[in-house]
Amino acid sequence: MDELDVFTSLKEASAITQYGDLFGEDTEKAKQIAAHKAWLQIIRRERPSPGFPYKVGVYIRYYNQTKYDNYLFYHKKLFTDSVALCPKWTLVDIYVDNGPTAPHMENAEEWSRLLEDCMEGNVDLIITQKISNVSSDPMEIAFCARLLAAQEHPVGIYFISEEVFTLSSYYLEDLLDTEFFPPDWKAIEDRKEIGGLIND
Repeated sequence: MDELDVFTSLKEASAITQYGDLFGEDTEKAKQIAAHKAWLQIIRRERPSPGFPYKVGVYIRYYNQTKYDNYLFYHKKLFTDSVALCPKWTLVDIYVDNGPTAPHMENAEEWSRLLEDCMEGNVDLIITQKISNVSSDPMEIAFCARLLAAQEHPVGIYFISEEVFTLSSYYLEDLLDTEFFPPDWKAIEDRKEIGGLIND
């Protein structure tokens, strides 16, 4: 299997929900995301490896703007088929919160259930369409990425639209930052490599 097949398929799966971005085009957050995406284009990007045995949780922020009642069914099927392209990946569950934009994380029941599954060791790779589907607060996402990466078996989040994988080596310095954690919290161990990466 071509490793890029899965990422092409995931992009196609995520493309069917192109409702408006949470951040307006001219906001500072949108500019920072655009600058980060431009930076990602000039480096060797790292993605979750199809050859690594990930336990996958797919997160969908669902808002049907079509006339089709079975829209969510087909959206889930596209993600299921994409994950199936990787024989070593196991799809644990698909977690769906309703609404056109993300609330704060604590108000998203399915996101909270997904995080519980991560903390219990049932999921070690989250795949979702875009950052703004998860939270309206970038600080929440940064905190969440650090918390998940600090687990005994680190959990990564792959945001398809932005092509951001939170366990990439170029984010390691950020993951080691304990600014938001209690004094006795242990961050991700200082290591040069994390299993399950491919370079592009």
